[in-house]
Parts: sequence; C-alpha cells; structure tokens
Amino acid sequence: MSGVYLMISKYLKPLAEVDAAREDHLAFVDGLEKGGFSVTAGRQDPAAGGIILLDVDTQAEAEALIAEDPYVQRGLAVYTATGWHPTRGALAGYQRVRPSA
Repeated sequence: MSGVYLMISKYLKPLAEVDAAREDHLAFVDGLEKGGFSVTAGRQDPAAGGIILLDVDTQAEAEALIAEDPYVQRGLAVYTATGWHPTRGALAGYQRVRPSA
C-alpha cells in the first residue's frame, strides 16, 4: 500500500546561506514533481525549514529521495520523515498518480 511521508526540514545554517542554494533545491523539488513523487511542498512560516509531502511506499524510499536534496548534501538542512494516511479534507482518499513513461 502506498502512503505519503511528510518530510519536515530544519535549517542548520542562516537563511542567507540556505537561500544561496535555493535555486538548486527548487530544481530538485521540480524533479520530484515531474517524477510523481512530490504531492506538495513549501517553506515554513517563519522560515525555519520546509515541508515536502512525498508519495512513496516506504520511509526508506522517502529518506533515499530526500538525501539527494542539495540542502541535505550541502549540510544546510536535515529532514525528519513522518508517515501519514490522509483520511479527511482535501487529500482524503488520495490516490497515487505517476506520469506515464
């Protein structure tokens, strides 16, 4: 059964350093979206980190994908993974949609 994982990041460096890598991070997130792995993403308010909602089968898969984030690779952020099955609201009954090859 597929699930979704809330990948919640915490910035480890000042925001100016994080923002210097933001273009690369956003390109990474764009790739996740094009691959059908990212359901939604955005920065927290206040800007202490961000959240990416990943559609993957396991926590290990979520962690492997997020390890490729430039923020992680450059030591700018760490993520925690929280599994989640939406049962109410806009994502209730969420179904995986992967682009055709």
